Amino acid sequence: MKRFHPMPSLLALLMAATLSAPLPALAGPGHDHGDAPPAPTGNGPSRQPDGSVFLPKPAQRQLGVRTLVAATGQHAKAFELAGTVVMDPNAGGKVQAVLAGRLEAGPKGLPGVGQAVRKGEVLAYVVPTAGAIERSNQLAQQAELRAARDLAGRRVARLAELADTVPRKDIEAAESELQSLTQRLGAVGAGLATRDALVAPVSGVIASANAVAGQVVDARELVFEVVDPSRMRIEALAYDPAQAQSVAGATLAVGGQRVPLRFVGAARSLRDQAQPLQFAGDSSALGNLALGQPVRVFVQSTDKVDGVQVPAAALLRNPANQTIVWVKESPERFAPRVVTAVPLDGTSVAVTSGLQPGDRVATQGATLINQVR
Repeated sequence: MKRFHPMPSLLALLMAATLSAPLPALAGPGHDHGDAPPAPTGNGPSRQPDGSVFLPKPAQRQLGVRTLVAATGQHAKAFELAGTVVMDPNAGGKVQAVLAGRLEAGPKGLPGVGQAVRKGEVLAYVVPTAGAIERSNQLAQQAELRAARDLAGRRVARLAELADTVPRKDIEAAESELQSLTQRLGAVGAGLATRDALVAPVSGVIASANAVAGQVVDARELVFEVVDPSRMRIEALAYDPAQAQSVAGATLAVGGQRVPLRFVGAARSLRDQAQPLQFAGDSSALGNLALGQPVRVFVQSTDKVDGVQVPAAALLRNPANQTIVWVKESPERFAPRVVTAVPLDGTSVAVTSGLQPGDRVATQGATLINQVR
């Protein structure tokens, strides 16, 4: 008799049920639909997925973050020019050698750079140097004039003894010849031993000194430059002649300080295809500048531009090399805004687009906010 075994049939039913059941769908790497576990977050500064920065209050105080409420207004349109520090022609001068010769120290020695001098003070002497042949000719002329003077003196003495018999005009002619020979001899002797004094043309400080004891200089060679630091001027070059016609004011950025400048005038001749503009400043900050130092001059024109005035330090660059500012959207959240700006005075700019009235722009610590990752 044949026995019945139910096990193979049961196994077949279980396998069929397993194959007919739906399998779970698994996404490939990078193709999940938001069901991944959230990344761990802390209380420190962090860059959010939308590009904003989470910055807690303690971190804001530690980084020294300061904000400014944006307010639109009209500002004078400005343009930047390359300038140079020059001397005021009435408060500075050059000391040049008139004759070729050898330098000798003045009564107080040779002055150095930065030393204060007064107008008319002797800075150095130039002893004229002559060649051997020229000096020999001068010595021979001096000996000839000395002999002629001695003869003229004896003749005057003889005529004085015969004053009763000699006409008065002969005596006067002899005395005049003696006086002329004496003066010529003195002039030749002074030419051999005299020194040309180099004096300070104005009161101020020594800006440059090219003098060493015993140095031989040529005629018209620059030896010293004297300037008054409180009366320096700024010369800027404008390559657009129309810019010189609309100058309303100017400022100079010296570090973080803004120095107001006064427009003196524009030249009527071009230099290197540019029109020189001269500015004067009454601030003592100009005294810290060096003669010939390159500077940036921000000239305000009569034209106006609408925008939000913010410090130039608030402008930064994003990874796409776009100009941005950081706006405080909530107490602990800062968002970048792409803006366009025009310079105003070297320390501030006018944002013409990208900001709305009432936005709080980060003016201090913006660089540190931009570095949060």
